[in-house]
Amino acid sequence: MQTWNTRDFVFYWISDAFAVSNWRIGSSLIAIGLSWKLALVAVVIGNMVTAFVVTYNGVIGARLHIPFPVQARSAFGFYFAYVMVIFRIIISVFWYGIGTYTGAECIQSMIFAIWPRFRNVPNHLPASANITTGFMICYFIYWVVVLPFHYIPHHKLHLFFMLKAIVSPIAGFALIGWIVRSTGGGNAVFAYGNEYHGPKLGWAFMSGVNAMIGNFATLGVNMNDFARYSKKPNSPYVQLIVIPIVFIIMMLFGIIGANGSRILYGEVLWDPLLIIDHWTSRGGRAAAFFCALAFLIASIAINISANSISVAVDLTTLFPKYLNLRRAQYICAILGAWAMTPWNILASAESLLTFMDGYSIWLAPISGILISDYWIVHRQRVSVPEMYRHHGIYAYEKYGTNWRAAVAFVIGFVPLLPGFAQAVTSSINVSEGATDLYSLGYFYGFIVSSGLYVLLSRIWPPKSQYTGFTIDESLKEVALDF
Repeated sequence: MQTWNTRDFVFYWISDAFAVSNWRIGSSLIAIGLSWKLALVAVVIGNMVTAFVVTYNGVIGARLHIPFPVQARSAFGFYFAYVMVIFRIIISVFWYGIGTYTGAECIQSMIFAIWPRFRNVPNHLPASANITTGFMICYFIYWVVVLPFHYIPHHKLHLFFMLKAIVSPIAGFALIGWIVRSTGGGNAVFAYGNEYHGPKLGWAFMSGVNAMIGNFATLGVNMNDFARYSKKPNSPYVQLIVIPIVFIIMMLFGIIGANGSRILYGEVLWDPLLIIDHWTSRGGRAAAFFCALAFLIASIAINISANSISVAVDLTTLFPKYLNLRRAQYICAILGAWAMTPWNILASAESLLTFMDGYSIWLAPISGILISDYWIVHRQRVSVPEMYRHHGIYAYEKYGTNWRAAVAFVIGFVPLLPGFAQAVTSSINVSEGATDLYSLGYFYGFIVSSGLYVLLSRIWPPKSQYTGFTIDESLKEVALDF
């Protein structure tokens, strides 16, 4: 089952980076009033943090060959780990819905290119629905198209990721080249400055950084679901280099696209598919079709790698007697696409950033505790067989719960809830301090939770802290058990 090498990790992240969703995030920074320079700084900081979290959590999976639900037992306890699994399921299901919406946009752009009259399909849905009849048709088509991909075993999908890693960068560079040429060069595209000044600009910047990290905060938690297939334990370290590079490039595309569309069309189009929908000439429609097709491949790949597989692994952990990975992915496809109404989340750039800032307040504490548990508290000495024993050392003192991790987790997100509530419902009044703290959400959650967890483990060390194995010893123990 260990089929991934360093090259596969590189292609995986190229595959995930060159996607419409990441273009949108770069564009959204312009839409909320940042200059291209400040937006780029936010992108760099956010993706360097992402690279650190994803890599040092992924190395654990590459060494121990265990998925996230099993790894979580070491830190949170055998039974409390299921609570973390449920958190991750909910967030990944939401993201699956957003990926489905993106894929539907690709289908719509392809249909526009082939049958321009499709633009005139009568809408029978109210404006409050945030979706039209024509787009709902495209949404259903994409959903049907992607279902067969959930049947393929996910460890065999690395070739599909390689295909996506080839075609999507070509489409991205072609689109950005057209924008730069059409606007008369880079000077025009980079001419816009900040729309805000003073503290308002600073907190808008921090919100952007938080959104950058939130973009792949789910994989910061569950990279082990893929890293466990690594042939070599050190292969994930390449992510420290590849993640910042590829995401900076793609989000820079989004920044250029947002400013370029403002020049070409008089408004900020924060979605690349909205840009290619303006290509209505015969040659333009052909180019739009192939760009949309490349983005469609990207959408399918990223929705599988980052969302449906994560949900499937977690659901099979919760219900192993009833579900396998295929069945669980189909459940994710139904819930994510039809229960989460992603068209409301993507109604505007502000609503997207609100969503991304919001869910990361729960993922940051989980990531911080997982990383500090393995690298600091247990000092890389854990027992894989004990993670599968409900009465083993990772049952901890009571109820299969490590109270140190539980306390650190709660302290890591509860102070952020007032700011989160105000961001979701603007009519709720909270203090300025609560709002500002929420803008630091991921940093607060990660640093406070990991630091508090280490402190509590030092003062009241669990028995498991002194019982464990290095990676070589753990593998020998597994061999003896099986």
